Amino acid sequence: MTTTFTPPSRFAVPGRIAVSNQTAAVWQTAALTEIRRETPHAATFRLAVPDWAGHLPGQHLMLRLTAEDGYVAQRHYSIASAPDDSGHIELTLDHVPDGEVSGWFHTLARPGDTVEVRGPLSGFFAWPGDRAALLLGAGSGVVPLMSMVRHHRARGLSVPLRMLVSARSPEELIYARELGAETNAVFTRSAPQGVPVGRMTAAHVAPLLAEQPPGGWEAYVCGSNGFAEHASRLLVEAGQPVERIRIERFG
Repeated sequence: MTTTFTPPSRFAVPGRIAVSNQTAAVWQTAALTEIRRETPHAATFRLAVPDWAGHLPGQHLMLRLTAEDGYVAQRHYSIASAPDDSGHIELTLDHVPDGEVSGWFHTLARPGDTVEVRGPLSGFFAWPGDRAALLLGAGSGVVPLMSMVRHHRARGLSVPLRMLVSARSPEELIYARELGAETNAVFTRSAPQGVPVGRMTAAHVAPLLAEQPPGGWEAYVCGSNGFAEHASRLLVEAGQPVERIRIERFG
């Protein structure tokens, strides 16, 4: 069943992105149109959602799969794509061992398959492009941050944006082909010749805080619980105000 209505109101956000709160509460059918391999364990899934209400970089959605016997599985996923009017959104999913939803996407899903989505959800981690952004992510924590990077590029925004990402190896670095001069990468298991191997440290974070723009950075941290705590501590020790650190964690 399809429900249609005219949203009674919309709210505008910096960067001229409008999102309807009411539309975000409605389940919509999304059709899978493309699958792109990012790493041996992660892939991007492009979905056509004609009535998508729009989103802010950093927001997520709820995704629902329903089996033939009526069993339902729901998961929250960060939106990887920048806001646009194409009627498409992208999700980048790790293949989680024994994961019901990620397992279906990575092993069974094919273009033409449909799922249900509801969103966008949560404004806390959103970045509308109105302030300098310092992004720290690890593993699939780079997904909502990449939405911010893509938005920054697509709109030609003048506000500074820098990203520091951590991955186990160059092969496990999601979006490696897309990353540009705004990004520095840290590798914890193996690295290209001449690049140190190890965790993100003060030596990686402090220079970014030292060169902060007028008005300072708004910091966005996304990753596992352990990474979120570690990266946030590094930021605070380097001088970033606690109240200007936004954290999205998983696991």
